[in-house]
This record gives sequence, C-alpha cells and structure tokens, in this order.
Amino acid sequence: MRPAGNTKLKSARMAAGYHTQQAFAEALGVGVRQVRRWESDNPPWPHPDLQQRLTQLTGQDMEVLGFTVPLGRDHPTTHRRSAPVAARSAGSHLSAVPSQSATHMQPASVAADYASVTRSHRRLYWSVTPTTLHPAVIAHADLGCALLPETAGQTRRAVAAALAETWLLAGRIEFFDLQEPDDAVATLLRALQAAGEADETLIGSAILAHTAFIPGWAGERETAGERMVAARTYARRGPASAEFWAWLDAVEAECETRCGNTRTALHLIRHAEDTLAVGSEHTTPPWMDWFSPVRLAAFKGHTQLKAGHLPQARATLLGVLEQMSASGDKQRTVVYGDLAAVETAAGQPEEACRYACLALDQLAITWYATGMDRIREVRRALAPHQHDQCVRDLDDRLYGWATTVSALAR
Repeated sequence: MRPAGNTKLKSARMAAGYHTQQAFAEALGVGVRQVRRWESDNPPWPHPDLQQRLTQLTGQDMEVLGFTVPLGRDHPTTHRRSAPVAARSAGSHLSAVPSQSATHMQPASVAADYASVTRSHRRLYWSVTPTTLHPAVIAHADLGCALLPETAGQTRRAVAAALAETWLLAGRIEFFDLQEPDDAVATLLRALQAAGEADETLIGSAILAHTAFIPGWAGERETAGERMVAARTYARRGPASAEFWAWLDAVEAECETRCGNTRTALHLIRHAEDTLAVGSEHTTPPWMDWFSPVRLAAFKGHTQLKAGHLPQARATLLGVLEQMSASGDKQRTVVYGDLAAVETAAGQPEEACRYACLALDQLAITWYATGMDRIREVRRALAPHQHDQCVRDLDDRLYGWATTVSALAR
C-alpha cells in the first residue's frame, strides 16, 4: 500500500483552506517541492522562520503538524498553543496524533472499548441537553488523545477512527446546538487530523462537509464551495453509498440556500432524490445517523420556503412531520419553525404562531439552537402583526422566564 505521508500536515493544510500544495507553498513563500518534502513520510525539520509561518497559517504546533524535533534541539512553538485551535483544557489539544514513544502499550481490546463509548455518545446526542453532553464528549476526546500514543497498528487506527467521530460530534454540538462556530472550526480540524491518522476517507469527507456549513451559513459561497469539492474528493475514495452522496448534495444545497441561490439548491436536491432512488451497493457508515430521505425532504422544504414556493414548501414540510421518527425531536423543532415561516409569508399570522408555539414546546424538551433561530426569524417577520393577540401570546411564550434565561445562557 502506498505510504500515506504526513497526513497531519495535509489535513491541517486542507482545513486552513489551502487545497493544493502549490497554494500552500505560495502562502508560505517556498517552493512546492519543499511542501512535498514536508508532506512525505519523513518530513525534514523546517527552518525557524518557516516554523513560525507554518504555525500561523495552520493554527497548529509543529508536533501536531507531524514534525519531530531533532535530538538536542528545541523551538519556540513546541509548547505554545495557537489561539485559533486552543481547546478548553490542556488535554484537549490535538496531541491526539503524537509519535508512538510511550513505554506502556494498551491491549487491542482498548479500541473496541473506546469505540463503544463513542457510539453511546452518538445515540445520546438526540435526547441529552447539549450543555450536558458536550463536556462528556470533550472528555472522551481527551481520553482518545491519551490512548493514541499507547497503541499501534490496527488498534491505533481503530482508536483514531473513533476519536475522529468523537471530535466530529463535538463540532456538531458546538455549531448546531451551542452556536459556537469558531470553536467548531478548531474542533473539526482535530477531527480531520484524527481521520487522517486512521486513514478513514469517508469520515474525512463528512468532516470536510461539516466545515462547509460554517462559511455557508455566513454567506461565504466560494469558501463553502471549495470545502465541498474537498469533501466530494474524499468521498470518491470511500467508496460512498447513495445516501452519503445524497447527503453531500443536501449540505451543498443548504449552503447555496443560505447564499441566496435557491435555484441551484433545488437542482442539487433533485439530484439527491435521484441518487437515493437509484441506490448503490455500498452501505452507509453507522456513524452517519443524521441523514435519511425524510431529512432530505426537510432540506427541500426549507429551500422551497426560501425560494418563495409556499404551497410546495407547506406540502413538503407537512409530509416530513408525518414521516419523522420519534427520535427526530431536534429536526421537528426546525420543521415547525419552517412551517411557521411559510404561514407568516402566506399572511396567516395565527397559524404561524401556532407552529411557533409547537416549536417552543419541543424546545422545552430538547434544546436546539438552530431551531430557536428559526423561531426568532419568524418573530421578526411577524413585526407587522405584533399587536395581534396571537403574536402577543407568542411573545409571552418566547420571553418567558425559562426560555429567556436559557437563550441568554447559551
């Protein structure tokens, strides 16, 4: 099998937005041949001024980038934590992929044990309050970072794969549930580096697609598009299932919708529907539990809403509610919010307030910041009706003690 090279530096380069070695070389002021050497299996130790440029561009320390300090040498970035990727505790820094220098080695069973907790966290995400679950997930990632240098071979790869999934879950919570995009960027970078250590291209693709959400939601179409190209490139190495490809279409459609390109988004969703209809022989990885044909329909309803196709959006979203599973509480909040937005745009404030209150009922059970964003958007759109009794009733719910404190606390 062809050597993977310095996957840590490759992952950091990609996450920093440099999708080719040439672009990275130009940013560093070196030749592309030098970057190739750094991304080889035995990267040479860079000159001090290049060390500083590497850490500034990637936000990572040298060891985390896959470099080994020569014997008898030290450097100023060895023990420094760069601000963009500093975690909430010292143990969270991605020394997750260090050199195998530990004297104590873990048994092979440690991989299965570690992965079992990762799976449990994955299931708990759908019901446990994010502020409760997030610290547990971060602590589990810290444990994975500590275990990696004490493993080797297939055990090391298995631990790294579970660690990548753990960091991905932490990043999802930070972005979708806690509205902390800056933290999510740093966390997803750690996830990508762990995926590179495991040589798991599909989870690498999933992580890259999640990084596209962040600029996509900010309206930065070009950056989101570049990250989706990278995600699709990794998926081709998979091989990816039809469901995985459809999800990539849905992610790109969401980014296009946020950037105001609803026609392109609807085309992507139609392509995703066709992909699911054809199917494939490949299976969807078990960790991809955030997508299904029903979730695709929810994406579609939201895009139809933004495109102004109100009757179609209403029909699509009502169909989603009928088909949604009992575990879809977070998505149910978003769908209620979108239905409220449909009725607001259709000039039906009472019906809009009814759906908004249903969303608030769901939020009281399972908090989801993305769902609350939908309700706030609806309330702003209801400003012309703010003296109507239904809107005043909604305000009483929206600005009750518990809801207001919870919103401000997050």
